[in-house]
This record gives sequence, C-alpha cells and structure tokens, in this order.
Amino acid sequence: MRIVLMGTPDFAVPSLRALAEAGYDVVGVFCQPDRPKGRGHKLAACPVKEAAQSLGIPVFQPERIRRPEGVAQLRALAPDLCVTAAFGQILSQEILDIPPLGTINVHSSLLPRHRGSAPINWAIMMGDPVTGVTTMFTDAGMDTGDILLMEETPIGERETAGELTDRLAKMGAELLLRTLRELEAGTLTRTPQNPEEATYERKLDKETGRIDFARSAREIDCLVRGATPWPGAYTTLPDGRTMKVFEVARAGGRPTGEAGRIVSADAKAGLVVSCADADLELLQIQMPGAKRMNARDYLRGHSMDTGVCLGKA
Repeated sequence: MRIVLMGTPDFAVPSLRALAEAGYDVVGVFCQPDRPKGRGHKLAACPVKEAAQSLGIPVFQPERIRRPEGVAQLRALAPDLCVTAAFGQILSQEILDIPPLGTINVHSSLLPRHRGSAPINWAIMMGDPVTGVTTMFTDAGMDTGDILLMEETPIGERETAGELTDRLAKMGAELLLRTLRELEAGTLTRTPQNPEEATYERKLDKETGRIDFARSAREIDCLVRGATPWPGAYTTLPDGRTMKVFEVARAGGRPTGEAGRIVSADAKAGLVVSCADADLELLQIQMPGAKRMNARDYLRGHSMDTGVCLGKA
C-alpha cells in the first residue's frame, strides 16, 4: 500500500514513524512550508519535515496543496491512501479523489466534539473530564467525515495541553495502525457523525490566554493548563506589563476581595489573587524579561503591592 502522510506539528510525528516502522510504503510527506522562528526569525522546518528527512522520505511543502502545483505533486506519487494528522490545510475534493482508498484523518478529539482548530487545548479549557483520538474518513467538510475507530482517555487534573498532546499523539499513532489493519482485513466499519452533537472551536490567538479573574477558580485553572505551552496564559500588572502564568491552585473557599485583587504577595503566603468564587494562588509565573519560576521564589527577592488588581491596566 502506497501511503502519503500530510501533517505538520509534533502531533503527527508518531503517526509517521509508526507507518514507517510497521513497514508501510510511505512514498511522500506533505507539510506546511518552513516558517520564521525564534528571535532571529530564521526559517525553520516543522517537526514532521525533520522526521521525514531522518527516515529518507521525500517532503513536499506547497503553500496550498489544493493549488495546481500541490495537486500535481500528489497525483505524481500515485498514493493508494492518504493519512492526515494536524496538517493545517483544507483538502479540496480534487485532492480527496486522488487516492483510491480515500483519506484517513487522525483527529485529537472524540468527534463530533471539538471539530476544527486546537481540539486538545479546548478540551482542557472547557473542562472536559475525558478526551481521546478518532480516525475518520475525510470528506470535504470540517471534520465531518464518517468515524472509523475511537479511543478515549481521562484528562489529568494537572495535565497541560502540551502534556496531553504528547499522550494523544502516541495514542493516535496506535489507533491509525489498528485502523489500517482493519481496512486491509475488510472489517473496518463507518459510523456517520451526529451533527447535533458537534461543537466547533475557534482558532487560538494571543487573546485566548488572557485571564479573566471574574471567572471561577476552576475555569481559570482550565484556561491556564489549556493554554500551556501556547498561546500562554497571562494577566496585566497594574503598571501595564504582562505577567505570564503557568500554574495556579485554589487557595481558599471564598474570595476575600474583588476579582483580580492581590490578596497576598510574599514568599511565605505566596502570590494569591481573588477570583469569582475563591482565592487563587499563582504558583508558576514569568515576569517581563525574566525566566519562568516559582512565584514564592520570585517574591523572596522582589516586592509586589497587595490590594491592587491584576488585569485592570
């Protein structure tokens, strides 16, 4: 079976490696073009490109695969099957019609919940107790194709989006191999999605990570974990600077001030801020121009006023 994999971030790498290690003939990989990265803004290859090159698999990076150049590149590879995993581009019907066995997507949610962008982040930010991976036959809609196989897993109470991504990427690779085995055996079944159960999530941006202390402690905790490592949770200091927040914990049964008010700011009591239903300790922070650190350690050498409010500047 000639397979083409389409994927870009770390999430897709285990699926690519699993295909290669299982002996499938991966004849090409499509991923997003190299993008500027870091302070020097130098072009950098995506994780899937690096993995493909290490495996000796040809890499193709059309700006849009649905344009004539991308269609021609895929057609020339003559794949029997395409596999997508966080590719980041919408496939046209012309693309979908090329592989005779179709296109299978490895999706990082329990479809039809969390269709669209950043399903792992949104599962955490919306407080879902469980999530999982789904393989589906891709159609021209946004994650609307028939479900093939599905596996769920509980979301850890302290698990971040980065940590969950690593777990789901490995689960997705294993589920992909199971899907292909059933496809080859002729035992694979298709289950249409129920559109009434579908949710669509918007694309993440910087504003997504802004902490609103008028929300509950649970909601803020979910936001912080769901936004870590990207786009990052943050709040605004009274002087207008931005403080990043990486970990929080409920610190009291009832709030002792208005939302965002700094209740304590010392190494012994910690950095505690009131929110809608409780006081909340900010455990891991990063001040402007400094490294990420434990907030109590930061307060051993720096002062921060109490009584003022975060997020008001």
